[in-house]
Amino acid sequence: MKITIPEYSLVTLVGTSGSGKSSFAKKHFKPTDVISSDQCRALVSDDENDLASTKDAFEVLHFIARKRLKAGRVTVIDATNVQMEARKPLVALAREHHCLPVAIVLDLPERLCQARNKDRPDRDFGPHVIRQQRSQLRRSFKSLKREGFRNIHILKSQEEVDGVTIEYSKMWNNKKDEHGPFDIIGDIHGCFDELEALLDKLGYVENGGSRKHPDGRKAVFLGDLVDRGPKVPEVLRLVIGMVEGGTALCVPGNHDIKLVKKLRGKDVRVTHGLAETLQQLEPEPKEFKDKIADFLHGLISHYVLDNGDLVVAHAGMREEMQGRGSGKIRSFALFGETTGETDEYGLPVRYDWASEYRGKAAVVYGHTPVQKPEWLNKTVNVDTGCVFGGSLTALRYPEMEFISVDAFRMYYEPAKPIGAPSIGAPDLSAQQEHDDILDIEDVLGKRIISTTLRGNVTVREENGLAALEVMSRFATNPKWLVYLPPTMSPTETSKEDGLLEHPSEAFSYFRSQGILNVICEEKHMGSRAVVVVCKDEDEAKSRFGVVGDGIGVCYTRTGRRFFHDDALEREFLTAVNNALTKADTWDEFQTDWIVLDCELMPWSAKAQELIRQQYAAVGSASMLALESAIESLVTAKGRLPEAGVMLDRYSNRRDACELYAKAYRNYCWPVNSLADFKLAPFHILATEGAVHTDKNHLWHMEKLHKVVEAGGALFQTTQFRTIDITDDKSVSGGIDWWLEMTSKGGEGMVVKPLDFIAKGKKGLVQPAVKCRGKEYLRIIYGPEYTLPDNLARLKSRGLSHKRSMALREFALGVESLERFVRKEPLRRIHECVFGVLALESEPVDPRL
Repeated sequence: MKITIPEYSLVTLVGTSGSGKSSFAKKHFKPTDVISSDQCRALVSDDENDLASTKDAFEVLHFIARKRLKAGRVTVIDATNVQMEARKPLVALAREHHCLPVAIVLDLPERLCQARNKDRPDRDFGPHVIRQQRSQLRRSFKSLKREGFRNIHILKSQEEVDGVTIEYSKMWNNKKDEHGPFDIIGDIHGCFDELEALLDKLGYVENGGSRKHPDGRKAVFLGDLVDRGPKVPEVLRLVIGMVEGGTALCVPGNHDIKLVKKLRGKDVRVTHGLAETLQQLEPEPKEFKDKIADFLHGLISHYVLDNGDLVVAHAGMREEMQGRGSGKIRSFALFGETTGETDEYGLPVRYDWASEYRGKAAVVYGHTPVQKPEWLNKTVNVDTGCVFGGSLTALRYPEMEFISVDAFRMYYEPAKPIGAPSIGAPDLSAQQEHDDILDIEDVLGKRIISTTLRGNVTVREENGLAALEVMSRFATNPKWLVYLPPTMSPTETSKEDGLLEHPSEAFSYFRSQGILNVICEEKHMGSRAVVVVCKDEDEAKSRFGVVGDGIGVCYTRTGRRFFHDDALEREFLTAVNNALTKADTWDEFQTDWIVLDCELMPWSAKAQELIRQQYAAVGSASMLALESAIESLVTAKGRLPEAGVMLDRYSNRRDACELYAKAYRNYCWPVNSLADFKLAPFHILATEGAVHTDKNHLWHMEKLHKVVEAGGALFQTTQFRTIDITDDKSVSGGIDWWLEMTSKGGEGMVVKPLDFIAKGKKGLVQPAVKCRGKEYLRIIYGPEYTLPDNLARLKSRGLSHKRSMALREFALGVESLERFVRKEPLRRIHECVFGVLALESEPVDPRL
């Protein structure tokens, strides 16, 4: 006996104790599919037969079943389920999750069940229990269908049970194995001439009265083929022919279903264009009308395509409904969801389900005409009101390109203007209007963020709260925040005497990862700055959704606005814009915006309070105290020879403090105007349509050199060297360059793989490691860090956590840029940006 069950279903095993339900479940289903009431009793009481724990056990069973059904998994309930009261909540669960309830009944002879229970010492109840269960089971046969079970299979003997095979049937809407490419066409409403023109534009050719694409593309019609327009029969012939010929798919619209009812003799109101359709169909032969009715009636409510990445439906489809089947889902696919109210035009007010959509699949739909298709949370309405004088639109998938033809004329007067503007700025996109206020639920709690580079990155709840504090109180306009740069790990601790960091360890690290060529870049002592610049304010509005906030922003690695003086920021951004224009960057990259990774100097411009309150205070107090102590020791030395040892030690400490003050002063100068700033760009992160992490660092340096040259006094070149770490001479040259820079007071250098994204023997390698000079490290570790005892202690520092954090933040940064370039919702971009900020609150030594 073959039992076929839907691939997504709730299977309820029904049978008395001893009927073999658990053995049946073990034989035919995966262990994870099956939820056993006995196991749930054991979970809550350590005893499968503890009847006192039955209530709690079934609460656990229903909880697990609900989670599996929410995830779209086959779920098998292994319990007696002989009472209607036990089955009722299971049917309710199935309805809640839009899946089909299946009953498999094991109606085995009572004597067999009694015999099996006698052989089980844990089943010491009397024969009356089986007799009572069997009586309840027999009464259930007539009620199962009425209770809501759509598939019922009754097995009456052990031979039937042993002979069962179970097969899964695909859901009718499951076309995940169809990958396209597709051309998804909005509501046609009898506009045959426009449909022909659109198919011509899409490249479809004649195919014996039908159409096909020479490249194997497939059209997808989103329903409402009929009513209002002038050539309904022609549209139906073409669409039916393409579907039957395998060159198209079609889902039903509400107008199509209404026509089916009328053609089959149902009493429907002949309104909203149905009268025109019936008039056009009047001269058609009965065979064609019957074919229309059969075709439209047989259409599936929605389709899930391309591995679940694409969903098509007439009026849209919520995430929890996708790939499932129920009357409620079909109704949603045809009509959407309404509030029960009507607007000033007498039309139903609809819930804005798309504004709440959080699914991974792109949902393409129609039903409600709009002036132009606009993406909102990975959903898009492509009904552009052709029959009302608008246009007929197709979305080319996966290219995500809209192709339209204008209506030849208005065929039907709309009840209200097409796409009446929503509340908000009328020149912003639907997504930008929606992104004006971000939902705190999108960032709170523990989060697992999927990235292309490093898989899943986990953000702990407590770190998220710290990030929320920074983001909500200090961050710039969130619409500008499309990227935060990652932290950077230092080199391994140096084996050189008197040094904590040295280039040899950086070269050794990359050599151990199989990276043979690296680039060493001068490390500027400034503040990391992300500069977002648009060609003009119109581009800032259209691409970033920012109104009245200039042409861009310059922000720190924690998302704070770098300039507190708006006039100074405008002057700065204008200068960067002019440099980009002079260097032909806009034309070269075919872009009207750019994101740059830079260092902005001096350090004191952003860290003035830190320098004044921490570094300068330490330097001044130390020098004052040590000078006083030294004077006393000089006096004491004449009387106490042993005071000379202390004098030497205090003199060394004073010298260290002098070097400390000199170190931080190298990176400070007064800032009174833009002329006092220096900008050193080193990455072109992204432009329209591209994230430039696929280019190596030499490419970035070459392109930015043109901008630096064009920018004049504001810009500063970043010096660099390329090193072949298999060549001792090349390596020595890199070390000598570092020694030369640091001996003159330079901070040091950053060593990067030549490729922006590099993978080594163990996967993704550090995108950069910093190698800082001896004197600069005094600022970080304190004036006396080079004293032997201190240095010995510091050399035991660990880097594993810092390096792990650097890789995670790097992956999140690249992911946020890619999502922005793909024009994903701001919440999706901010998921990554917020993640970087959250990771920064992990407990890591801040001196690393």
